Amino acid sequence: MATWADVARIVAELPLTVEHAPRDWRVGKKLMAWERPLRASDREALMRAGVEPPGGDILGVRVSDEGVKLALVADQPEVYFTTPHFDGYAAVLVRLAEINVVDLEELIIEAWLVQAPKRLVKEFLEERASISPADSQ
Repeated sequence: MATWADVARIVAELPLTVEHAPRDWRVGKKLMAWERPLRASDREALMRAGVEPPGGDILGVRVSDEGVKLALVADQPEVYFTTPHFDGYAAVLVRLAEINVVDLEELIIEAWLVQAPKRLVKEFLEERASISPADSQ
């Protein structure tokens, strides 16, 4: 189970990131992750679709494209979901209490890679590639 503290810690470890407002994280000026409580219209749409609206904390996260979003929702519907509000938008909603910290870190890093400047992404990936598994232990 992940927490808001986990989200903040993971984001803070990435270059050029800021918490723009409480629970609104950006890389530069680009939004990458945010708190996203369900609106009444979201709840109604989910119920019409036969889905019980989740309770608890919900995190919105950018993904590379809608295909990734749909794959996450299909593979782990207990963790990931979407609402009609996000149709056509490359973002997925996450039940924070249902995602483990390792998967959360991977998701946030992917969001960062999507939103960060290309030069910074290249440097970040080169640095990660240069760290051998023995170095990280």
